[in-house]
Order: sequence, then structure tokens, then C-alpha cells
Amino acid sequence: MSSDRLLLIVEDDAAFARTLGRSFERRQYQVVHASHRDEVEAILQQHSPTHAVVDLKLEANSSGLACVQLLHQHNPNMLIVVLTGFASINTAVEAIKLGACQYLAKPSNTDDIEAAFGHIAGAAEVELTNRSTSIKTLEWERIHEVLAETDFNISEAARRLGMHRRTLARKLEKQRVK
Repeated sequence: MSSDRLLLIVEDDAAFARTLGRSFERRQYQVVHASHRDEVEAILQQHSPTHAVVDLKLEANSSGLACVQLLHQHNPNMLIVVLTGFASINTAVEAIKLGACQYLAKPSNTDDIEAAFGHIAGAAEVELTNRSTSIKTLEWERIHEVLAETDFNISEAARRLGMHRRTLARKLEKQRVK
């Protein structure tokens, strides 16, 4: 399979991956799918994707950042978009450092992802806001940073944050990113 637009979707939600894949196929992409890092390695043995959409949190609480790193090492010119329901500044910065060209929070559609593939250069004209980061936003980012450090183990994250497990679970349910 060779194409000037071969898209690798790294997503553990099979239904979402299938829907996203069909949408990109209608846009003349050839699509292959992997649900974890080992499958990505196997695909790279046979194919050379030009584009990739990588979910940040994969099955068994593994990180899509390892897949971003592997894909970038395989082809530094590959356009990689990280798509996540667990967006934070920390993971966005790491994704870009590891080789992603863009980082999108869910829900994002095919138009958003394709636009992200085309927007690989930075824009100095981005409007700066005068609004400072709120304490709630800082708390939310710190919670997700600790969750990522603990492989999304709520009990261990709560211990490290110095709060009760149920309190952390309530905060996560209240602020769920869909």
C-alpha cells in the first residue's frame, strides 16, 4: 500500500477509529489503524504513513506520546496530530517536543484534524489574551499531570496530590472532558 496520503490512526476506541477512518477515506486518504504501540511498530514494518492521528490515552492506560515519538523517529516529515480527551499544557508541550505538528482536544472532527495537518508552521499573529490562568485550570492541569505520572491510577494520584480518592474521583467526574 503506497499513497501520498496514507493515514495511520492510533486509537483504542474501535468504533471511533472506524468512523474517523471512513471519513478520511471519503477525503481520498488511505487509512490503516493501530490500537497500541506494538501494532504501530508492526504497521511501520510494512507501510510508510504520511499522516497520523494519535490518541493520547490508549488501552491499558498507556500513553500515545510513545507512539508519537516512534512515528517521528520513523519519519521526521510525518504530519502527526495528537487527539485527546485529557488535554493539558504539559502533554501538549511534550507532544510537540516529541514530533507532533498539532495537539487537539476532543471533540474534534475530520475538518479540524485535516486543518491541523495543514497548519504546521507557528503563527506569531495569534491573539494574546489578557486573561490569566485561573486556579481551577491550574488545579485541573496538575491533576492530569499527576494522573499521567501514575498511569491514570486514581488511588495513587490522590495520594500524591494529598487528597482523598473519592474527592479526586468527584473532581474528575465534574470536569470530564468529552
